[in-house]
Amino acid sequence: MKHWIRRGLFGLATLAFLAGAGALAAVQMADTKMNRRIEVAGRDLHIPQDAKSLERGRYLYATRGCVDCHGANGAGRRFIDADGMRVAGPNLTAGPGSVTLGYTPSDWDRTLRHGVKPDGRPLLIMPSQDYNRLTDEDVGALVAYVQSMPQASGGPAEMQLPLPVRVLYGLGQIPDAASRINHDLPPEPPVPAGQTVAHGRYLAAMCIGCHGEKLQGGRIAGAPPSWPSAADLDDPLGVMASRYGDAAAFAAMMRSGKRPDGSGIAVMPFESLRELSDDDIAALHRYIRLRGTQVASGD
Repeated sequence: MKHWIRRGLFGLATLAFLAGAGALAAVQMADTKMNRRIEVAGRDLHIPQDAKSLERGRYLYATRGCVDCHGANGAGRRFIDADGMRVAGPNLTAGPGSVTLGYTPSDWDRTLRHGVKPDGRPLLIMPSQDYNRLTDEDVGALVAYVQSMPQASGGPAEMQLPLPVRVLYGLGQIPDAASRINHDLPPEPPVPAGQTVAHGRYLAAMCIGCHGEKLQGGRIAGAPPSWPSAADLDDPLGVMASRYGDAAAFAAMMRSGKRPDGSGIAVMPFESLRELSDDDIAALHRYIRLRGTQVASGD
């Protein structure tokens, strides 16, 4: 009996050693990935200064999730503090602690559209897959608005990741934005605003980060374990058909953050979504519902 106990303990110790060595190797791989250099030629964007463009930039900042990570004043804010994971967005203004002071137009393009810092390293938590399909005009307007914001005190990004997240990142199970983007895609051509399917498709790009390229939902890459999976918006018999087939119900959810039965929806960035215009919400609903219809018909 003692012989088998010794063998069992030795086996457990061996497994523990191998697990520890594997975790250490994965963490080292994560550090290597975080410090890799990505060659992306940023576009030399035109940064407009006219009032209409600045207002468009303000609208984009309010509706595309910028407030969630950087705050209404652009100084940065902590937006994840759960399960041993702590993440804060950096100061985007030109005030003390700014990380964007000295950014060129191409630096802004690489950061926003490609998830790549000016020095070529990847941004681990940056929804660039959502911003990659923004038009040149919208990216320029967004940058113009950020540059016009009053100076505020802040600091660099804060990122404290628990060991399991670092291991999964090192093993490639959690991708950074730069690895999820086709950097060779040309900019999206301008799409006229309105309650149209085409405009809804353009708007739906902001859903990709959580709901996936095909809007089919699932676990959100890099999210804390306590976060629920993103809903499948493409399922013709799913949540869009059962709860939000009616445009008014969809608009009410986007404004209130609540389901038709009054229960709250976790994680969704309603601080930004509720700022969308009526036309944008209607266009987004029209596009998502059309996708579900096409899936059901096999198109």
